[in-house]
Amino acid sequence: MRIRFFGVRGSLPAPELSSQIKSKVSAILERITPEDVADQDSRERFMSGLPPWLFGTVGGNTPCVSVEAGDPGELIVFDAGSGLREFGIACAKQKPKPLKYHLFFSHFHWDHLQGLPFFNPAYDPSVSVDFYSPKPNLEAILHGQMTAPYFPVHLESMGAKKTFHALRESVAIGDVSITWKKMNHPGDSFSYKVDDGRRRFIYATDTELSANDFLKSDENIAYFEGADVIVLDSQYTLGEAIEKYNWGHSAFSLAVDFAANWGIKHMVLFHHDPTYDDRKLFNNLQSAKWYTERMNIKELALSLAVEGMEINL
Repeated sequence: MRIRFFGVRGSLPAPELSSQIKSKVSAILERITPEDVADQDSRERFMSGLPPWLFGTVGGNTPCVSVEAGDPGELIVFDAGSGLREFGIACAKQKPKPLKYHLFFSHFHWDHLQGLPFFNPAYDPSVSVDFYSPKPNLEAILHGQMTAPYFPVHLESMGAKKTFHALRESVAIGDVSITWKKMNHPGDSFSYKVDDGRRRFIYATDTELSANDFLKSDENIAYFEGADVIVLDSQYTLGEAIEKYNWGHSAFSLAVDFAANWGIKHMVLFHHDPTYDDRKLFNNLQSAKWYTERMNIKELALSLAVEGMEINL
C-alpha cells in the first residue's frame, strides 16, 4: 500500500511564498561561519546540520491524499482540495497512466472540493471516476459547485465516465475494504479506513477530537485500534484549540493522545493551519515528539504531512 500526499493545508492559502523563501535564505546566512565554507566536506556538514524547515516547503495546497493498493492503474483518492490538481498532473506522467479513480469526500467545505474542476483526468473519455460520500445528495452537490456563478465549466463537460455512490456500507476495491465513520466537525466530516487484511490506513481530517473518540466501544475498537498509519487533523496548539472550541479541528497534543490510546503505530500531522509557516509547523512536530517522550508514549512514530511525501506499508 502506497500513500502519497498532494495537499496538506487548511482552508486558506499558505503564508506568502516569497517571504518564506527570503526568511529561509536569511536564516541560513546567519548560521554560516568561514569554517563552514572552507571546503566541500565542511559545506556538506553545514548543510546536513540545518533544521528541516529550511529545506523545501511543506506546501500550500488543500487536502488530497492518494492510496495505491495493488493495481497502479486503479487509484483511491481522499478529498478534492487544490492538491487534486497536482495529483492529476502526477498521474499524467505515469506509464501507463491510471484509468480508474475512486474519489472519497470527507465533506464538502471549499478546501476539500476546490480542486475538482481542475482535475485533468476527469476530462479524459478513456478514464472512469467513481465518487463516494455517505451524503445521499453527492451528485447534486458536485453539480452545484460547477455551475455559474461559481465556475464556467459544468460537471457534464468532464468526459470521463462518472459514477456516484452514496455510501451505506463498506466498499470493496480490488483487494481492499474501505469503511467510514462520522467525525466531529461542523456540518459533519467522515473519516475512512483502508484495510487489505494485513495493513490498515485511516484518513481522518477535519475532526475535533472529543471524549467519545477515546471510548473503548466496540465501534471504536473495530475502527481505530492498532491501525498502521493514521492521517489525523492536528491543526492547532492546545491553547489555540481551547480558544477555537467547536471550530472542528484538533490540537496536535490531543491527536498524539488519541493515537496512543488506540495503539496506532504511525501518526501523520495533517490539515495544517493556513497561517503557519514551515518553521512553525516543524516546531509543532518537534513539540509533539517531545510530548510523546514526556508522556512516556512508546512505539508511536510521528511525521509531518508534506506535499510529495510517500509512505509505503
